[in-house]
Amino acid sequence: MKIGFCGDLKYGRTVHSLIRTLARFGNKEFYLISPEELSLPSSLKRQLEKEGVRLIEKHYLEEVIEELDILYMTRIQKERFFNEEDYLRLKNSYILNNDKIRNAKKDMIIMHPLPRVNEISNEVDTDPRAVYFEQSKLGVYVRMALICKLLEVGPYVRS
Repeated sequence: MKIGFCGDLKYGRTVHSLIRTLARFGNKEFYLISPEELSLPSSLKRQLEKEGVRLIEKHYLEEVIEELDILYMTRIQKERFFNEEDYLRLKNSYILNNDKIRNAKKDMIIMHPLPRVNEISNEVDTDPRAVYFEQSKLGVYVRMALICKLLEVGPYVRS
C-alpha cells in the first residue's frame, strides 16, 4: 500500500509510532509530505532506512495524491513553535479540501488523529473516504479494552 503522511512529521507522535508499526508489519514505502522545517526527524529516518524502508519526501500533496491508498493528515502544532512568525508562515501549508482530493483514488482512506484545526476542510467530512471520526471512535474502544485488560476487569479478561 502507498501511505502518505502529511503535515507536522517532526513533532507528530502519532506519525512516529504509526510509521514504525506499519514498517514492522511489512509496509516498506512511505510518502512524507511536509515543509522542510517539519520533516520526519533524521534519527527516525535513519532507523527506518536501516530496516529497508523507502521514504519518499515531497513538499506538495498534489505531487502524490493520485498514488496514495491512505492519507494520514496531521495538524501543524502551534505549541511546538518557538516564535509565532514561523507558525503563521507554515500553519496553512496543507489544507485538504474537495478540490485536492478530486484526483485521488476513489477508495483512498483519509485519516487524522484529531483534533483538527484547519488542515482538513469541513467539506471533506462527508466524503466516504474520510474515516477520521470512525477512527477516533474505534480508538476509544481500543483504549477501554486495554485499560480493562490491564486492570483485569470487565468482559475483556479471561478467568
